[in-house]
Amino acid sequence: MSDAEWAVARPLLPVPGWLWGRGGQPEAYCHRAILDAIRYLVDNGTKWRAVPADFPPWDRVYAFFRRWRDHGLVKEFHDRLRRTVREQAGRDAEPSAGVIDSQSVKADAVVGADSRGFDGGKLVNGRKRHAVVDTLGLLLAVLVTSADIGDRAVARVLLARVAAAHHRLALVWADGGYTGSLVQHGLAVLALVLVLAIVKRSDDMRGFVVLPKRWIVERFFAHLMRSRRLVRDFERSTGSAEAMVYWSMTQLMTRRLARSRSSRA
Repeated sequence: MSDAEWAVARPLLPVPGWLWGRGGQPEAYCHRAILDAIRYLVDNGTKWRAVPADFPPWDRVYAFFRRWRDHGLVKEFHDRLRRTVREQAGRDAEPSAGVIDSQSVKADAVVGADSRGFDGGKLVNGRKRHAVVDTLGLLLAVLVTSADIGDRAVARVLLARVAAAHHRLALVWADGGYTGSLVQHGLAVLALVLVLAIVKRSDDMRGFVVLPKRWIVERFFAHLMRSRRLVRDFERSTGSAEAMVYWSMTQLMTRRLARSRSSRA
């Protein structure tokens, strides 16, 4: 991270328990060095044991990553950054509309058979990332499953989770793959919370056509592909795969906040 990025990120970091007097052993390494190591791994796609010697030892970096993953601290840090980015863009901290979609990626050999599958539509043997983003393309929630699980089945869980966490969310756009029983489920269960709107591609369209609202979530998935660790799923657990998505988005937001901070200065 540059000094401008660290100035933005430092006030938003979750505070360790020992600083609040709740006990625990003080951390031996600077948070900035640990965050740099994790961001380096996500951005360059290296192995944990291949983290350069300029960073803290790889096992300490992984222990930090695992602790933040298991206690939800990476999501907390990510959500604080997202609210800051939205406020700086002149938006309300909580979104009122979003877009849902999924992305199938190939899985590495370390991914077990219990969390991988074959997506017959995309012809991909691996995992699927289900995500909901706001109208700025910022992540609201992500759920990683095996690739053979249908979008509509996962969307029921994901939409209920997003609606509970973001009370202003009233409208979610989706593509034609979310039609059918999911729409009826949304009308019956989530009608008082949010509306699911289907953006369909007309039959007379030929070639590539940018569809309203759906391009926002496609741009989000394109950003994930710029993080080499996410080009293929290398994580043994789906929890680690979801954490990697959150870390990738923190990079995008800290850089965006640092640029706007420099321009204002």
